Amino acid sequence: MAIALSLATLSGLPEPVSRPGYDRAGLRPGILHVGVGNFHRAHMAWYLDRLFESGEGQDWALVGAGVRAGDAAMRDRLSAQDWLTTVVELDPKGLSARITGAMIDFVGVDPQAVISAMADPAIRIVSLTITEGGYYVDAKTDGFDAAHPDMLHDAANPDAPQSVFGMILAALRRRRATGQAPFTVLSCDNLPENGHVCARTVTGLAQLSDPALADWLRENVAFPNSMVDCITPATSDRERALIRDRFGIEDAAPVVCEPFRQWVLEDNFPQGRPPLERVGAEFVADVGRHELMKLRILNGGHAAIAYPSALLGHHFVHDAMADPQIEAWLRALETREIIPTLQPIPGVDYGDYLELIVSRFANPEIGDTIQRLCLDGSNRQPKFILPTLADALGDDRAIDGLAQEVAFWCRYCERTDEAGREIAPNDDNSDGLRAYALASRDDPLAFLGNRTAFGALADNPRFQQAFAGKLRLIHEQGVRAAIAAYLSAPAA
Repeated sequence: MAIALSLATLSGLPEPVSRPGYDRAGLRPGILHVGVGNFHRAHMAWYLDRLFESGEGQDWALVGAGVRAGDAAMRDRLSAQDWLTTVVELDPKGLSARITGAMIDFVGVDPQAVISAMADPAIRIVSLTITEGGYYVDAKTDGFDAAHPDMLHDAANPDAPQSVFGMILAALRRRRATGQAPFTVLSCDNLPENGHVCARTVTGLAQLSDPALADWLRENVAFPNSMVDCITPATSDRERALIRDRFGIEDAAPVVCEPFRQWVLEDNFPQGRPPLERVGAEFVADVGRHELMKLRILNGGHAAIAYPSALLGHHFVHDAMADPQIEAWLRALETREIIPTLQPIPGVDYGDYLELIVSRFANPEIGDTIQRLCLDGSNRQPKFILPTLADALGDDRAIDGLAQEVAFWCRYCERTDEAGREIAPNDDNSDGLRAYALASRDDPLAFLGNRTAFGALADNPRFQQAFAGKLRLIHEQGVRAAIAAYLSAPAA
């Protein structure tokens, strides 16, 4: 019989399961984290658990927080097991389980409770994992979306906000009024210059109602950039059964992830920070090049395999990587067109990093799905593919493969695969994307009419020509023929 996870049952868990050796009662809060999903518990909470296990930094324990209705359900699940989480690393050499205990509380899902917790002087970092699309970015200008209803509400009701950014402002305002130092705001989301984006949203919201506060924020509050990486699939019945059957644990909110993590942070924490460099995190003056490497090679690589694999009917990422044509397509696109857009990083070999990425994608234990990689293309393509394409065009480099990736996305947006099976909508703009994609059957450039995604790229003649040719090839001969043609063409 599986044992229900809780503090009381820790000592009775099966021997192979690793568990905290530190006294959780001795932990003191230092970080409030908004967005206690799988990625956070596989990444930031995991690093902190390792740090506490070493005997260091035990005044930096986590307090969870949430601002959406679904966060209340997560709070209930974690509360019943004393905020503990089972993290299973899906290493093909052998699975391992660790009970992590870095979280010691979870604030009630209520704006005033969250504001009060942020205003507590013990909290020196407020961190966020709220998805790439949660920062109120205007898709047309790439700036702050001041006209969004959430932002208009919070600007009009600064003491009764609904968004996490309104809550951050209310807490900082309260700390300033009481003479308390401001906390550092740390974005842990997977978007370029996440700290700068976060700062722009917080100060932009302040500017709407209190310009003096916006000025104070710019001078006094730190928003360090960070690069995060750990493939963390959604938890399904498959993973829950694995944890129950393999490790004898009944966990209401377990996490599975790959056995690889990377965290590179700008070292800008005026109120102090945990010494995470002692457990593998990297602190640098400028995260930019590391971030770009990851966004283009890893996230761009995910995009590259996602759409052709979905059109060919692959379900799991590792199955797609076992398809020789998909792996060859990934390697060719990366080496010919993506990696050449990157500036060197001292001590980093991009070829070695690509090999690491290929092996991570091919890990059969992860069970990551092609469907997950295809999610939210209208938000991810402009972050992971189109900037690479723009740089390649600007430098007069090869773009045929990047244009083909966009063409695969277009064909995917029709919402049927090559066998005629329906593809379920998985993008907030799914209907509009489908309309553009279907119109491209008659006019290949119709898809580029989506100015929100493509902006000025839609007018580039070289991109137009390459995209139209690739899309025609996919429509007329199919995905495999398009990949074969790219692989057989001489590298530019």
